[in-house]
Amino acid sequence: MRGEDLENRGGGTGEVKSRANNGSYSISSSSYMIDDSETRWTSWLVPVFVVANVAMFVVAMYFNNCPKHNPGTCVARFLGRFSFESLKLNPLFGPSSSTLERLGALEWTKVVQKHQGWRLVTCIWLHAGVIHLVANMLSLVFIGIRLEQQFGFVRIGVIYLLSGFGGSVLSSLFIRNNISVGASGALFGLLGAMLSELITNWTIYTNKGAAMITLLVIIVINLGLGILPHVDNYAHIGGFLTGFLLGFVLLPRPQFGWLDQRNLPAGIPVKTKYKAHQYVLWFISIVLLIVGFIVALVMLFRGENGNDHCPWCHYVTCVPTSRWNCDKN
Repeated sequence: MRGEDLENRGGGTGEVKSRANNGSYSISSSSYMIDDSETRWTSWLVPVFVVANVAMFVVAMYFNNCPKHNPGTCVARFLGRFSFESLKLNPLFGPSSSTLERLGALEWTKVVQKHQGWRLVTCIWLHAGVIHLVANMLSLVFIGIRLEQQFGFVRIGVIYLLSGFGGSVLSSLFIRNNISVGASGALFGLLGAMLSELITNWTIYTNKGAAMITLLVIIVINLGLGILPHVDNYAHIGGFLTGFLLGFVLLPRPQFGWLDQRNLPAGIPVKTKYKAHQYVLWFISIVLLIVGFIVALVMLFRGENGNDHCPWCHYVTCVPTSRWNCDKN
């Protein structure tokens, strides 16, 4: 069903595929790292991202103007033009799908047939409702600020934006009948980068097993929640894979004690900045990122349907049960 049906045109009901995060990302790799003399950055980019997402939601509600388009069905009418759509149309307390689509939601027809590729980026800054927005922004604050403090705004900003883009590309390859919005692809990218950062910097960590198990549990729980209806798990997986590879490229740490070698007398053998496995993982990840994005974008703009190449992949985003039918979600 098309997303426009959310405005009850013709009596139908439609929906938005929200990229919702229902788990917690509060783990930080800094808890497990050996203390060293690296610079600790001040986090300012992640708060800017939070403000930008909140501002975009306010803009979406302003343009939605429920009392004008659907009088009598709005929720929280005291908010005036910022009141929410009927909960039957949007249970997340937000605007209609047609408003989201106007403002840049991800929709296959517009991206491929109408050449609006910019939607692969704009959809990251839109949210389906207050619940969707709050869940994502809390996750961004918990995981993003600590990562930015450790690695700086440039590297974390690149991971966030490219992961969001990667999630949008994979989502577009598989979802054609619904619109999709949300920052969850970018958030899963940060989570994937945490995992690869732990792997590539394995030798400088203490409590490695506890860190790995905790991260894997969080990843499995959040990806598992993506099989519920109304959730775009393709965006989660695409963002996670992109962030995972980018972590090997952008987040390797120098060998322990490497900085201290500048004070060693001449003639004493000096360690390389990074270990051999870090260089190998860096090279493999660069190749996979370039090839993966090229192949995915070519397939997308040629109009190919990912489900034709992977008939079982639809189960990763919705598993049918006696309580819901995935064909309708």
